[in-house]
Amino acid sequence: MAKKIKQIAIYGKGGIGKSTTTSNISAALSKLGFKVMQFGCDPKSDSTNTLRGGQYIPTVLDTLREKSSVKASEVIFEGFNGIYCVEAGGPAPGVGCAGRGITTAVQLLKQQKAFEDLDLDYVIYDVLGDVVCGGFAMPIREGIAEHVFTVSSADFMAVYAANNLFKGIQKYSNSGGALLGGIIANSINKPYSKEIIDDFADRTKTQVVEYVPRSVTVTQCELAGKTTIEGAPDSEQAKVYTNLARKIAAHEHSTVPAPLSVSELREWAAQWADHLLALETGTIVGEKEGI
Repeated sequence: MAKKIKQIAIYGKGGIGKSTTTSNISAALSKLGFKVMQFGCDPKSDSTNTLRGGQYIPTVLDTLREKSSVKASEVIFEGFNGIYCVEAGGPAPGVGCAGRGITTAVQLLKQQKAFEDLDLDYVIYDVLGDVVCGGFAMPIREGIAEHVFTVSSADFMAVYAANNLFKGIQKYSNSGGALLGGIIANSINKPYSKEIIDDFADRTKTQVVEYVPRSVTVTQCELAGKTTIEGAPDSEQAKVYTNLARKIAAHEHSTVPAPLSVSELREWAAQWADHLLALETGTIVGEKEGI
């Protein structure tokens, strides 16, 4: 009987720390003894560079543009601690669909049974959080990934992107699409940030999987072309990422979220804005109604 490969998609708004988080999860899982592939699904093709000493790798789409027939081995590169790295790539600037690379790359590797041949335990898809594009929605829509996690801070635009992702998961949940594992709360350094993301998770009927603080250690390691797991393995930040990886490894049951409507999200945000203003000015006398 073939080993079941656990396939996970990690989404998040651009600039939220999605690729940083994903690469550290991959690195931590590899150190825990698992065989991992990280599959970059962002047209910038920078998902895996900290797993390879800061080096970028040829993408699937770029390779296909150069030759008509491509072997999976030509687009799979080994990185830190034996992690297999793939970058789907994107079209030339201003031409074509940015999500097309995901569809093409996944089909190429599946047709050649690359996942099975490498005897993988995990395939982790690092996906841009814009699920408006059908290509970016592919890991959800077609159930390629079993479990979806979203990286979000307490900032409104990050929460807005997460809520849109929840709408996509809800839309495809009845047709075999991937379900939601929870929120990875990033850049959580203030108590109010934790309270905001906790409240959003509660309102949308999901959970916060881990709280990841903003840390200069991450910046230092990335400037050296490394994950925190590789560059600062004994740091507190590395412990956070390792704990997150353990939780993802243990996760089995994902669910359908309950996204907020646009008006509900705006009302929720306005209540938190008033609440934070009251905290700042010292005029708060109790908990804001509804929060």
